[in-house]
Amino acid sequence: MADDEDYNIENADAGASTTIPMEAGQIKKGGYMMIKGKPCKVLNISVSKTGKHGHAKCNFTAVDIFTGKKLEDMIPSTHGTTVPIVNKTEWEIIDIGEEGDLTLMDEGGNQKTDLNLPTFPEGLDDEIRNAWNGGENSVMVSVQSAVDIEQIIAYKKEG
Repeated sequence: MADDEDYNIENADAGASTTIPMEAGQIKKGGYMMIKGKPCKVLNISVSKTGKHGHAKCNFTAVDIFTGKKLEDMIPSTHGTTVPIVNKTEWEIIDIGEEGDLTLMDEGGNQKTDLNLPTFPEGLDDEIRNAWNGGENSVMVSVQSAVDIEQIIAYKKEG
């Protein structure tokens, strides 16, 4: 090398994508797909027959996994679409703040403080707060993550 310059690399992730490409005809009922930029769970698929000039079309009815809002999309079955990578993890509640901010811990002892009580479905936040009962009970929450969004989707009271 001609110069001994220091290269400062700011970003150290592997460039992992939050979605993967998939042919529309390969998506199954109960699977996930992106509709209008939102991660959705597919509720129903209807396929129209090929026309004189074209492709069979898949009509998807799906629900946003974070808001519960119903969305629809129609894509030719041979065309590509994107599927979100959805993960679920279990965390134990350590503390619930006044504003609904949570302190969580996983089995490995790692702490997470960047989540709040869920706003969807309505009433789930109060159920979790009541189940936790000011720290009297041990409560596990299921955190679902997709496309860089994380949200609590369920809870269970231990013992």
